[in-house]
Amino acid sequence: MNILIVEDEELTARKLQRLTPEIEPNAIILGILTSIEESVTWLRANPAPDLILLDIELADGQSFEIFKQVPVQSPVIFTTAYDDFAIKAFKVNSIDYLLKPIKAEELRRALHKLNKFKETFSNNSNDLQHSIRKLLSQLAPAPVPVYRERFLIRQGQKMFSLPTKDIAYFYTRNKLSFAKSWEGRDYLVDYTLDEIFAELDPRLFFRLNRQVIASVNSIEKVNLYFNSKLKLQLLPAFDEEVIVGREKASDFKTWLGE
Repeated sequence: MNILIVEDEELTARKLQRLTPEIEPNAIILGILTSIEESVTWLRANPAPDLILLDIELADGQSFEIFKQVPVQSPVIFTTAYDDFAIKAFKVNSIDYLLKPIKAEELRRALHKLNKFKETFSNNSNDLQHSIRKLLSQLAPAPVPVYRERFLIRQGQKMFSLPTKDIAYFYTRNKLSFAKSWEGRDYLVDYTLDEIFAELDPRLFFRLNRQVIASVNSIEKVNLYFNSKLKLQLLPAFDEEVIVGREKASDFKTWLGE
């Protein structure tokens, strides 16, 4: 196994150079590099090693910059004094990351993990890289949804921001959309109800029907209605009947009870 060490701390570099062959008898240390610049130059001029032991904090910056400058075809085990970099590390070919000071058992476990990847997927480098990237993509955290916190309201020649938390419900009338505030004021909103609902937190707002999107706190009363429908009373009061259809009634009750 051909291994490249990128580490600017001399003691850590020497420790990795000593420990790695002890744990992996077939290991050949190709070299010890100390900077982003050296690493980029080396990777452009040499075949991809079987593994890179890569320090995150180098003298000339964070080693993630290497991946922006040159394609890295090798699996990577990161070394770092800080665990804050863990998630970012796993997005760039990382098999594992080791916290300094490096412990022999942790290095042994990381090398064992690499060998397991090879055994599980293939000895073919391209297949291995594809499989590793696929697995690492699953380790990446799911994006946190961002919901609209305010709406821009126009009144004549004036505009102001209306916080979403100040809105009891949205409704449509004559093909126009309005927001009803908790104080009972009506504000014209320049979006359709479909567009509005797509940007609201579904834990806090529910599309009752084609005409109304309501905040959970605006539901004052729920009454059973004929044909398994529900009839609601909103707060502030809405001047028309608010009916939740049979097809939405079950989802509405689940949402209201969460």
